[in-house]
Amino acid sequence: MRKNEAMSNQHGNSGKRTVTLKQLVHALNEDLEREYQAIISYVTYSQVLKGAAYMSIATELEKHAHEELAHALIIAKQIDYLGGTPAVVPKPVKTSEKAEDMLRFDLENETTTIRNYRERVQQCEALNEYAMAEQIRTILVDEQDHQIALATALGVDVPKVSSE
Repeated sequence: MRKNEAMSNQHGNSGKRTVTLKQLVHALNEDLEREYQAIISYVTYSQVLKGAAYMSIATELEKHAHEELAHALIIAKQIDYLGGTPAVVPKPVKTSEKAEDMLRFDLENETTTIRNYRERVQQCEALNEYAMAEQIRTILVDEQDHQIALATALGVDVPKVSSE
């Protein structure tokens, strides 16, 4: 690992979770696995969604796949910067014969991703990794757009993202 691995106490009293660089690398690798999962699911779902009702969202999912690849590259670069090795295996991808189920799986995954990246921003800042926090904030913008698009396609409210 680059730098010392002592706990960051600079923000310890502000309610933010403290984390070591090693723990941050581990968490970022989990995020990277989730980005790989998103790429696979968006590629697959964009091609198997059928019917006029899903043509618009299928095109949107193709766009999401490209954005998720860009996110994976950013996260992998940050892991390398911290002295870690980027993960190579995705989290499991759920499948279904039903288009609505596929979209719900994606919506759940995006909501989890948003929750995790919000935590990651706080962790990066607690370690004074401000540039990394900004990179993750940029990813958050896309992830929230994906969440909104999926909720809209499903005709449901955008899920609230709680910290727990």
